[in-house]
Amino acid sequence: MTNSRQIAFIALKDVHKGAYADIALDRVLRKVNLSDIDRRLVTELVYGSVRRQRTLDALIDQLAKKKSHQQPSELRSILHLGFYQLRYQERIPVSAAVNTTVQLAKENGFAGLTGFVNGLLRQYVRLAETLSDPLELPENPGERLGILHSFPDWIIQVWLEQLGVEETERLCEWMNQTPTIDLRINPLRTSMEEVEIALKSAGILARRIPHLPQALRLIGNTGAIQNLPGFHQGWWVVQDASAQLVSHILDPQAGEVIIDACAAPGGKTTHIAELMQDEGKIIASDRTASRLRKLKANTERLGLHSIEISTGDSRHLPQFHNIADRVLLDAPCSGLGTLHRHADARWRQTPVSVAELSTLQKELILQTSKFVKPGGVLVYATCTLHPAENEEVITEFIGEHPNWQIEHLNGDSPYATYSTPQGCLKVWPHRQDMDGFFMVRLRKTNDSG
Repeated sequence: MTNSRQIAFIALKDVHKGAYADIALDRVLRKVNLSDIDRRLVTELVYGSVRRQRTLDALIDQLAKKKSHQQPSELRSILHLGFYQLRYQERIPVSAAVNTTVQLAKENGFAGLTGFVNGLLRQYVRLAETLSDPLELPENPGERLGILHSFPDWIIQVWLEQLGVEETERLCEWMNQTPTIDLRINPLRTSMEEVEIALKSAGILARRIPHLPQALRLIGNTGAIQNLPGFHQGWWVVQDASAQLVSHILDPQAGEVIIDACAAPGGKTTHIAELMQDEGKIIASDRTASRLRKLKANTERLGLHSIEISTGDSRHLPQFHNIADRVLLDAPCSGLGTLHRHADARWRQTPVSVAELSTLQKELILQTSKFVKPGGVLVYATCTLHPAENEEVITEFIGEHPNWQIEHLNGDSPYATYSTPQGCLKVWPHRQDMDGFFMVRLRKTNDSG
């Protein structure tokens, strides 16, 4: 167990020096031979400590005489691990959490501070025995939610303006859950029933997701994804349910020309091919060649032949003008709808980065709309919940291009429940239990403008 904490500490130390959490974790796990249980523990400790960083720092600041920013960053990493276990890991005994954290301090250059570490953790334990929550919180709703659920104030503010306090809190709680894994069944290779039977025989629980005919959500621990039945046969690919929704909104038809303008890593590209029965032509474009390798690998594994891969920036591809029946612009975004999947994303994005992304999104929709034939369709999608990257991008584009209109979903569509008054679709995770997503279907009415 102590070994697991040491490995988690090494990864967390790298994150606090600027490494991405998933890369730092993968780097340390590759170097050690751990059981599945210990790997899961290390993963939980690293991702959990990164996610809950603001809350943990607030606790340390509250209980310690030295504020967290005055402590060596490596000691702070050790304290994060200790407090994370005490506050969020009920299955770990208090004594184990305290003792292993003290041992970590002793083994990593802080032998003289073991008394401080021990005292700080035990002070929290004593308070927790008498108070419903030892954490002291301000009255201001935005700041209170930010500290309690560990988000920057600016993200809380974006959600408060759209949802109010009660729903924002529910969204925060949802975003701090361990993410689920959804599969998208490849109907060209198998059936939902065949995959369900194979998973059940392997001891894997799964359930279907309403209104998404190819979606299957795995329940509980699954082990390595590539070891699940059907992976090598191309029976399925990992793709969240709300991301599957995007291709259904595009509604591609067999024989059409489709352009996926920001295609990598290719989940939606391959879904489009499946929905078209692999008949027609899909141009999958992305400016980063290395990110297209995963698309190529999945295309081959799934046995698809209608996809052509094209490396290039969709803002500068005049050869695609007026050739597509439908275009998907799954735009680069801040990812505020998928923060549960990326433990450190909430700390990496800023209002400045959102403004920069909004500018890029407006450039992309302006250029990719030119790929669409008269009468054709463009679907704009993001996995963010920020109006500057969603509604404001669409409002500006429609206002400047009268030959484009938002195409409202028919009232009896199974997806109409996600519709906004404007005619866009928005998936709120705490309401629909899927990643947060925004999408809108636009129709080109003529060739002018």
